[in-house]
Amino acid sequence: MNVPSNTTSAALVILLVFASFNLSFGVRYSPHLDQCSPIGYLSGQDSNCNTEHDSECCKAGETYPQYYCSPPVTDETSATLTINSFAEGGDGGGPSECDGEYHSDDEMVVALSTGWYNYGSRCLKTIRINANGRSVLAKVVDECDSINGCDADHDFQPPCHNNIVDASPAVWAALGMSGDDVGEYQITWSEA
Repeated sequence: MNVPSNTTSAALVILLVFASFNLSFGVRYSPHLDQCSPIGYLSGQDSNCNTEHDSECCKAGETYPQYYCSPPVTDETSATLTINSFAEGGDGGGPSECDGEYHSDDEMVVALSTGWYNYGSRCLKTIRINANGRSVLAKVVDECDSINGCDADHDFQPPCHNNIVDASPAVWAALGMSGDDVGEYQITWSEA
């Protein structure tokens, strides 16, 4: 059976587009820690930003990396712990993504970077955080958006890095950290 050459060419083009998309997807979202690359950069703009907990605010002219991916989750996933108020009027901005609610600073809650949040698949699940010789359990209630930022919805803060566990003050206190310790701290975490 002879297939017309324009049909063959169209099929070949579709196959090549599909293959290049899959190759791009595989490199960008590789499960290897060192292969999680930015998908782009967001331009900052100056505006009102809540600086509670020394929050980083977007700056005009600065660019901020955007990530869909995060390092792979293991039994001891390395991460940076940051502090966030999930309370109404806190530096977290709007209500939590998982339940549409605000959460008291006394609750053991966290937000995970976009890749770890994984389209909400970890919503309302418990994770174990290890730091400072202690281990605590916290509930995932939000996404620490690694793609969007520098707007009112994100309290004019830049996108999160791809390795963030953004925790309530209660989590920091339970880990025995206060004062100069609070801000950014290297931790490990796992699913509980």
